[in-house]
Amino acid sequence: VISLDPFAAFLLCSLNLSKKLTCEIADKQPGPKAKHSHESVKSNQPSDRRKTELLEGTDKMNFKPVITKVENLALQSIPNDKRNRRRSGRGRKKIFENYLSSSDVSTGLKRRELIQGPLRINPKNYHEAFLPSPDGSRDIFIDGIISRNRALNGDVVVVKLLPKEKWKVIIPEGHDSETNAVAQSDVLGEVNNVNFENLPTQDKVKVLETSPDVIIEEQYDDSLDENDNGTSLKIVLDGSVGEINFSPSEKAAGFSRIQPVEKSGTRTQTSRQEKPSDMVVNDSRIHPDRFLQKTGKVVYIVEKKHSRAVTGFIKPLSDKNSELYNEFFMFSPVDHRVPRILIPSEDCPKDIMARPADYGSVLFICRIVDWRDDSNFADGHLTKSLGQAGEIEPETEGILIEYDVDFSDFPDEVLECLPKSLPWTIPEKELQKRKDLRNECIFTIDPATARDLDDAVSCCKLPDGNFEVGVHVADVSYFVHEGTALDMIASKRATSVYLVQKVIPMLPRLLCEELCSLNPMQDKLTFSVIWKLTPEGKILSQWHGRTVIRSCVKLSYNHAQSIIEDPEKIFTPDELPSVSPDHSITEIKTAVINLDSIAKHLRRQRFDGGALRLDQSKIAFTLDSEFGMPQGCYIYEYKDSNKLIEEFMLLANMAVAHRIHRSFPEQALLRRHPPPQKKMLDDLTAFFEQLGIELDFSTAGTLHMSLNKTTGDDQYSCARKEVLTHMCSRPMQMARYYCTGVHHDEAFFHHYALNVPLYTHFTSPIRRYADIIVHRLLAATLDSVQQIGLDKSDVQKQADHCNAKKSASKTVQELSADLFFSVFVKECGPLESEAMVMGVLDQSFDVLVVRYGIQKRIYCNGLPLQGFTFHKVGKSPELRLMWEPETLDQKPICQVIAIFELVEIVLKSDNAALKYSAFLKKPTGTPGKDISEQ
Repeated sequence: VISLDPFAAFLLCSLNLSKKLTCEIADKQPGPKAKHSHESVKSNQPSDRRKTELLEGTDKMNFKPVITKVENLALQSIPNDKRNRRRSGRGRKKIFENYLSSSDVSTGLKRRELIQGPLRINPKNYHEAFLPSPDGSRDIFIDGIISRNRALNGDVVVVKLLPKEKWKVIIPEGHDSETNAVAQSDVLGEVNNVNFENLPTQDKVKVLETSPDVIIEEQYDDSLDENDNGTSLKIVLDGSVGEINFSPSEKAAGFSRIQPVEKSGTRTQTSRQEKPSDMVVNDSRIHPDRFLQKTGKVVYIVEKKHSRAVTGFIKPLSDKNSELYNEFFMFSPVDHRVPRILIPSEDCPKDIMARPADYGSVLFICRIVDWRDDSNFADGHLTKSLGQAGEIEPETEGILIEYDVDFSDFPDEVLECLPKSLPWTIPEKELQKRKDLRNECIFTIDPATARDLDDAVSCCKLPDGNFEVGVHVADVSYFVHEGTALDMIASKRATSVYLVQKVIPMLPRLLCEELCSLNPMQDKLTFSVIWKLTPEGKILSQWHGRTVIRSCVKLSYNHAQSIIEDPEKIFTPDELPSVSPDHSITEIKTAVINLDSIAKHLRRQRFDGGALRLDQSKIAFTLDSEFGMPQGCYIYEYKDSNKLIEEFMLLANMAVAHRIHRSFPEQALLRRHPPPQKKMLDDLTAFFEQLGIELDFSTAGTLHMSLNKTTGDDQYSCARKEVLTHMCSRPMQMARYYCTGVHHDEAFFHHYALNVPLYTHFTSPIRRYADIIVHRLLAATLDSVQQIGLDKSDVQKQADHCNAKKSASKTVQELSADLFFSVFVKECGPLESEAMVMGVLDQSFDVLVVRYGIQKRIYCNGLPLQGFTFHKVGKSPELRLMWEPETLDQKPICQVIAIFELVEIVLKSDNAALKYSAFLKKPTGTPGKDISEQ
């Protein structure tokens, strides 16, 4: 530590840097030069361990060695007494607070002194976590690992609010306040007694503005190891770089996010001239409530939603002289939101010390079994060796395990529930109970690769000029009986999970691909909703009932789109899939055209009636047929054929929602979409006003209309709309299943995006368990004999489970796409594309890569720049980049980075597995001149 002048000494005193509490020091935050997570930053904490217990089921997992001569990857538990001996008591102080008792929690929740909700940890900055506020205002901020108290992402926790003087100050960008810069500092209430106003300018420490999305990389001293007690950060005092060691408690309080300064003088950042008042301390006591964000700490974990299984890498402890060196290994999770984990050496490959390099890139699964209140590391056990990091199958398996997706084979007791006599035929007795629609022109429209065909449609023109339109959905509940082993596993899985290369089914393939799937020219059991509609889509009558159908053809979206785009085209038999001899291509084509016409009317009426749709690009891949590797990728185009199916599925879901709610007001399983979070919406409105963008957020419908008017109609309007859509999605909440009997205020039932009072999911029972429950409710409305075995608490419990599994499935699907795109960049890169700027920060900016529909962050310190400045033009953030000239006699080229600017970028694979970065291409232009003016 270098010697500091009197001001520095005073600052150190004010910051209480003498405290020596301990906390977790995790891996570096992501950035342009960040290493892969297994290249771990040294820890600051002694590694003695105490007694632990295995989580239920851990010892049932098997290893699958993937390296030659990897032997005896054991899963033996270390006896508790042996672990105690290894962790001889040292009088260690507690890092984390004890959890409250369940009775204290119950009392606190009833008195509204405590708040319960799901914990969300910022994936870009693991120090920041959030909890939804019960009043719908800005999320409650959980600052630091100590305040998080060993809870992991997704856990349902109970939080106690901190005193108001410790709340976070957040003043909206552009607010006319002299304290705006300090008000956005993440340092909370620690330097309140320092008066920067009276200090000489050269002695001032720069306090930089930050935002929840800014990643400020900490500068660690590589000499720190598991036995160090603090974090080393750099700060500028009197123009020189000094080193300050922060204790773990101070790091957890927020000091880790003080802006580091580069030691090298080769590249510098310049910023706007700061006013003396910019240095006013961040004190929540001097700001009105509208500028404050509540902060809290976790005092209880209600439910450990996080699976506690993580992928990562193992390596020896760095301190060879430690008494634990031969007893434990360090596990570094890929996910920075999870702590590093000590694992017993007995769990590791026997030859890892002799061949450490061979295991450096091997991906393992570790399961956390404990996290003591006096340790910054969790306890864990290795459960599986996955294979080489960066390879598709090991990475995919790791994702599935981390998010608790059951991809195991269905057990025998489940398979015993399936029909034994194959090929199975519908019993005559069952046919007599159903309306026979096997002679009707009914067909499916699905993705070309789909095997689980849940729904079919039909359209027949009536003599009076109206249409009879039907939606026919597979009757899965006929095969999945309530309370059976098949029902139990389906309810546990809750959803099928769609990866790029495969599907993890909710039901055995015999059901989802054969017996229930509405395959062409096969008799199938269905539930149907049939309407009499005018050509404009007005409902004249509707019918619900059990049916039996025989689909006449399996159309893909592309087949249907071809019919829609060219109604006069005469299709030959080889241009379409096999068609039932009972129906002609002309009959099918006419039905598609009529359905499309009605769907367009329905869609127009929905949006005129106040519905909202926020479309975000989805990437799709073409795969090598032999090895399954990505050969190409493209943005999936949502066409009229997709919209056709969407409109009639929505219509069916709404019709069934009203029917089951009317018949079972206490047990109906419906789906609601809460309105946007008000505080976030207000902040976004203010931000758009600063940019001169007029969007009307008063209702879902006004947002939809203004969003489509704002984007323009040039060749980049789609990119602009995508950027705006991404911004507008931030305050939106997720749609959720719920039981109507638990919530009695029907205003609560409203679906914000669809702008309808009641909605449910009925049309996909092969892949969603919620739909099976809805089918059972619908069946009970049709048959007074059939009883529902669930009360409202059971329905709500299943709804909550379906919500959690649906959210996990969505995340897994996104991670699968990210995985394949990373492999694509590695195999086919570097990739060049135009990109549109969608966010500007003080040292980086976010772009939408137009060609691939992905979002990436570009860091200024990863570019060959002479320097860069961040400032406001009016109230809009802007970066000015000064590019290094080609020759010494040239002046640098100035490039302006502002929201909605088009730039050229390059995507390049990093050295670390599955990592790739975006770099800005150097612009061409006259040296010394702003290229935006050329």
